[in-house]
Amino acid sequence: MKLYNYMEDAVKEELDKLLTDIEDICKCEKCKLDMAAFALNRMNSQYVVSSKGRIYTKLKELNTQSRVDIMTNLTRAILHVGKKPRH
Repeated sequence: MKLYNYMEDAVKEELDKLLTDIEDICKCEKCKLDMAAFALNRMNSQYVVSSKGRIYTKLKELNTQSRVDIMTNLTRAILHVGKKPRH
């Protein structure tokens, strides 16, 4: 396994869930990547280098504060990119 930021998975998964409930925002790949980057740049990274580390980090993500941080940063990202898409 190589060096990997687990938060990328968590953010992309939650982003897809949030966007299914929103109608007035562009959901093209470029906008989704901008939203993910916006959120990830405002969060702590969770780098892992093994399968065991990935499992531990996933369990840690289930904690309430981690979920709140992800949702808060994604909401800000969706609003920001939705107002100013780069295409």
